[in-house]
Amino acid sequence: MIHNTIKHLPKKHRITILTISAILVLLVLWPSDDVAASRTDTKASTVAQTSPTVNDNALDVNLSQDTRQKPLANQASSINMLSSGIVELEIGVKYDAPMPEFSNEGFIEDLEKDAADYISYKVKRGDTLAKIFDGFDLSPQTTYRVSRAGKDAKKLTKIKPGDLIYLHIDEAGQLLSLQYPLSTTETLLIDGSDNQFASTIETKQIEKVLDFSQGVISSSFWNAGTEAGLTDNQIMKLAGIFGWDIDFAQEIRAGDSFNMVYEQLYVDGEFIGFGDIVAAEFVNQGEVFTAVRYTDGRYYTPEGRSMRKSFLRAPINFKYVSSSFNPRRFHPVQKRIKPHRGVDYVARVGTPVLAAGDGKVIRAAYDRFNGHHVFIQHGERYQTKYLHFTRRAVKKGQTVKQGQVIGYLGSTGMVTGAHLHYEFLVDGVHRNPRTVSLPKAEPIDSKHKSEFMQIAQQQVKLLDNHKRIMLAMVGN
Repeated sequence: MIHNTIKHLPKKHRITILTISAILVLLVLWPSDDVAASRTDTKASTVAQTSPTVNDNALDVNLSQDTRQKPLANQASSINMLSSGIVELEIGVKYDAPMPEFSNEGFIEDLEKDAADYISYKVKRGDTLAKIFDGFDLSPQTTYRVSRAGKDAKKLTKIKPGDLIYLHIDEAGQLLSLQYPLSTTETLLIDGSDNQFASTIETKQIEKVLDFSQGVISSSFWNAGTEAGLTDNQIMKLAGIFGWDIDFAQEIRAGDSFNMVYEQLYVDGEFIGFGDIVAAEFVNQGEVFTAVRYTDGRYYTPEGRSMRKSFLRAPINFKYVSSSFNPRRFHPVQKRIKPHRGVDYVARVGTPVLAAGDGKVIRAAYDRFNGHHVFIQHGERYQTKYLHFTRRAVKKGQTVKQGQVIGYLGSTGMVTGAHLHYEFLVDGVHRNPRTVSLPKAEPIDSKHKSEFMQIAQQQVKLLDNHKRIMLAMVGN
């Protein structure tokens, strides 16, 4: 009967009735508040099981398409924060519960007493401060005031993908403060009052704890360092300290040993990395070399003589020497006797090549024989040459310091494989870079000699005590 009645109605009326009917059906089928609450509680329970930092009554954070279209600053008040006080949101990204556990990369353990008011944002490629603020519905005027909040605020122009920025936005959508971690110890703080912002740098105190390491070489120095628990960086630092006296490619022998004291760094009781090598001893073919670090950052013998020479013995961290200095070498490409006036060091393509000493770049060019190459003049008597770079890092006329990167190892020019060809000239005559007598650097200043001797005595005593302890442990 109803069907026949509707059938004889005008088409316009039939459409209206069908629309109203559909709405009534949707209202009947729509879940009640109790059902929605049950779903939220279930997801909150999942979050609590996967992250110990989530409050027991944390709400489900599921940013639907419609929710993402709203300014994130206005959403913050409707989201229960983690117990750490921070919820990480990325504009345009949907988060399904359980919410990812927050990680601040070790930069910040606690932001402030009012940390629960902060929201963190992870910088993405192409982000600028203005773009980030716009995503949080902050006005261009706020962006301008923050960017002009003092010289330290300029660091916000250098944000990189992956960086975290922490924003404190009130219920009215106004920015109250911002925090931007610069390192493990420094954080940029920007606080606002009456829309006037000021910037400061908060620095955390680093605690230094001394530790020890010892090793005996059986196969290679690198393997011995690794077995002793040293990081790659520490191994290279140790080689760098003694690199003026020991050729680590040719002069290391089985039975050589090292003993060192180094710093471990902590912030708020948390380990953040390794500091400097305080003192070290290296026994090479029976000869003992000892180095102590002074407050100027340089290393000296216990008597105050500088470990540093005017030139590095080798200008690259290399794997091995493929061809030594040889006045009568048979050239592998030209197939004739041709003097090899330098040393060829083999390493991974792209390995940085360092200036062997302070000087001025007198040539930085490319040709078909030498490939990309750099020549450096050191005063009147000395000159060094570096050939076959994959690319150069300096220009002609540039002044360089010892240890500065001047190029990257490659295989350009007339070569059979990737390597660095390194030459050392004294008064215009080629000398063997591995055996030439290197001029010594100046000893420690006489006015610091007394203070240094006290430090050196303490550090050498630490080395000796550690050596005795390790020998006693081996004996037992």
